[in-house]
Amino acid sequence: MQRIERDGVRGWLELPAGKSSGSAMVLTHGAGANAESALLKAISAKLCDSGWTVLRCDLPFRQRHAGPPRPPEGAGDREGLRQALALLRGEVGRDAKLFLAGQSYGGRQATMLVAEDPAIDAAGLMLTSYPLHPPGKPEKPRTAHLPQIHKPAFFAQGSRDSFATRGEMEEALKMIPAPTQLFIVEGAGHD
Repeated sequence: MQRIERDGVRGWLELPAGKSSGSAMVLTHGAGANAESALLKAISAKLCDSGWTVLRCDLPFRQRHAGPPRPPEGAGDREGLRQALALLRGEVGRDAKLFLAGQSYGGRQATMLVAEDPAIDAAGLMLTSYPLHPPGKPEKPRTAHLPQIHKPAFFAQGSRDSFATRGEMEEALKMIPAPTQLFIVEGAGHD
């Protein structure tokens, strides 16, 4: 594991435990966490055990302050994801397949980046605890960008997540023209 703090990216570069699979992932956190979250560490460890290279990093808002992201910071956080992908590309070479992943807010910013820039250097998305709407407020969906996502996306969602029910997620994923998969973690909440 190597500490990274350059090109606007701060986090940890974790290398495969054995032979490389040829795949690499940028992995980011939710609004109330950072790159040191237990969930991100566990995901990264499993991926590295399977031959992946993982850049587990802090979003730019977290690099600036300890509190939650403010609405104007979203564009900067998406630019931070773009910088993290570029840094990871430089580490793994041009033949590796890159993926973009995030928990909650980090996942939402990843989907927004892919929707804004279909040519972004990412083969697909992995999203955990996706914040489809504010907790308990399904009348305020955050779905306008979903029809612009043209990359395959895997979603892992807790069955008790107050940011989206299974039914809400299934309906929202129909808006994405690329292949999607939804995995429900029974009994799990948002965290």
